[in-house]
Amino acid sequence: MSDDQSAREPIAEDARIDALEARLKAAREREEQRNQPKATGADANYRSGNRVLADLLGGLLGGAAIGWVIDAFAGTTPWGLLVGLFLGIVVAFRNIFRMANTRPGDTPPPE
Repeated sequence: MSDDQSAREPIAEDARIDALEARLKAAREREEQRNQPKATGADANYRSGNRVLADLLGGLLGGAAIGWVIDAFAGTTPWGLLVGLFLGIVVAFRNIFRMANTRPGDTPPPE
């Protein structure tokens, strides 16, 4: 055997390999950021549509229920229900207009 370096000793890292690994890591990070789901497409529109539907149904059903209860206790048979429905629709449209006037990413104004 000679006095040369043993074949089992680790080989010094090459600067080109280090640069390649750094570039690969940066490319993987960019790819992960690019592939993250974004809430600015059809998904955001779907959620907005569901919120509008929920506001309309909630306003109508809530107003009808409150009006019906008022009718049952006060004995003003159609008027409590009609006023409750009207107020429920007004509240639902108010919520929809407030939602439509906020920009994406903004917090809605306090009530």
